[in-house]
Amino acid sequence: MDTPFAVVIPLLFSPLVWSGYLEYDQNVLVPKDWTRVGRLRPTEELELTFALKQQNVDVLEETLKVVSDPDSPQYGKYLQLEEVASLVRPSDRSQKVVRSWLQNHGVTNCLMVRTQDFLQCRLTAEDAEVLLPGSRFQRYVRDGQSIVRSSAPYSVPDDIAQHLDFVGGLHRFPPRGHEPGLASSKSKGIQRSNGAFHLGVTPAVLRARYNLTAADVGSAQNNSQAVAQFLEQYYSPADLTEFMSIYGGSFQHLSKVDRVVGTQGTGKAGLEASLDVEYIMSTGANIPTWVFTNPGRHESQEPFLRWVVLLSNMSDLPWVHTISYGDDEDSLSTAYMQRINTEFMKAGVRGLSLLFASGDSGAGCWHIAKEQNSFRPSFPASSPYVTTVGGTSFKNPFKTTYEVTDYISGGGFSNFFKMPNYQAIAVAGYLKSVAATLPPKSYFNVSGRAYPDIAALSDNYWVVVNRIPMPWVSGTSASTPVVGGMFSLINDKRLMKGLPVLGFLNPRLYKLKGQALFDVTEGCHLACLDELVQGQGFCAAPSWDPVTGWGTPNYPALLAALITS
Repeated sequence: MDTPFAVVIPLLFSPLVWSGYLEYDQNVLVPKDWTRVGRLRPTEELELTFALKQQNVDVLEETLKVVSDPDSPQYGKYLQLEEVASLVRPSDRSQKVVRSWLQNHGVTNCLMVRTQDFLQCRLTAEDAEVLLPGSRFQRYVRDGQSIVRSSAPYSVPDDIAQHLDFVGGLHRFPPRGHEPGLASSKSKGIQRSNGAFHLGVTPAVLRARYNLTAADVGSAQNNSQAVAQFLEQYYSPADLTEFMSIYGGSFQHLSKVDRVVGTQGTGKAGLEASLDVEYIMSTGANIPTWVFTNPGRHESQEPFLRWVVLLSNMSDLPWVHTISYGDDEDSLSTAYMQRINTEFMKAGVRGLSLLFASGDSGAGCWHIAKEQNSFRPSFPASSPYVTTVGGTSFKNPFKTTYEVTDYISGGGFSNFFKMPNYQAIAVAGYLKSVAATLPPKSYFNVSGRAYPDIAALSDNYWVVVNRIPMPWVSGTSASTPVVGGMFSLINDKRLMKGLPVLGFLNPRLYKLKGQALFDVTEGCHLACLDELVQGQGFCAAPSWDPVTGWGTPNYPALLAALITS
């Protein structure tokens, strides 16, 4: 069985001569909702993650392209974890230099992942502040949650900096995530329809809208799917059982999670966790499901980074992962995002499909200066190496009608990552077709990675939380596990035919050019409330758009399109 960190590295190497320093994270911004309560005592323990420079990242990227391109003879020929490790593991010199540096500062309690590109070390606050000059570790609280972060930038010797991407556990404050909210009473423009009447989205409504039958359930022995939870979010086994007893009677399903990786909390169930687990297991029905729970139990842990590191240390993983988590791009360092992108590539070459929620802030709004705004993309939604899921609503909120844009659906263009080739034609088509009504070019990066890639209903869900059915739950946290569950079902059919799983979805998804998807062409999402855009971001349009991607799944058509080779 895989364990989170299995390799202990003795740090016994010669000392280094320091010739200078490189300062990391020049701007340390403490979010307003976190309150500082005081400096750490020198003997208090921290856990820091050292991301060592990897080799052959360009080869990794090229490998991902060929194993994900259905027109390539290498399509579906994924790598094992050991092969990924051989490709990207840091050079012997990088490993020796970093270990020696740590050893010379008395840091010996370290664990290394199997790909040898992450070291996780426990050390005192006093030792950390000597190791990383400039750092000052403080304790902060928010809503009863306590974390430890540095209130100042840190530096490392330049001889060390060339061997490190970053040190995790110092500066990133946990965002509030894509916590689902309650649907508003906004008018949806109710119209006549022949669709079935309903009082909110349930598994039966989703199956009716996306044309899944009772027979569309999993049966392959070697298939599984996963959700990842962060920030004190826990699912309740009793809630899952209750949910399936109420809403799962019309299809074969599982009522228990197959495996929990991490430590479940003992408090009340979280709305986010309940939503994710209940809907991936009712859409990807009868497929074994894992829950990665990363609460950040140690105050200096970064839960999302810990999940990323786990992927580098486990040889057997579910094929589909759905995650509802994100940060504003501008709050993260370029080095951090580039390294996380490499971790996503490592997952893709192993055949894993990573689906992220696009966020619930529309195009977002970044107040750059007085009377100067721009849209605010979110990461990892803006990564070129994940599949990003937006949100829709029924045109008539009480009937199973066609879908329109959910105004909260996150989407737009990255300010950091260039547009990948797989989407260039689709995005160019959108920009040309709506050129007359686009927001001002100063608000977005027209050459950046555009998202989302696909969408599903994100409005007015029923969720069981603490044994009580709760209506009106909304957010792309809902649409993401629904889409993930459908791709798990398609993987199931492929595995039964002896075909490889889908892996990184985007190259194949964009080659479909909207085939097998319900195109969403009505509605816009929210943005800056100013004179220029007046609260409106991008709008849906025929074919791909930066609000709903290619649209929402027509499951039987999507299965037919993706079941071949």
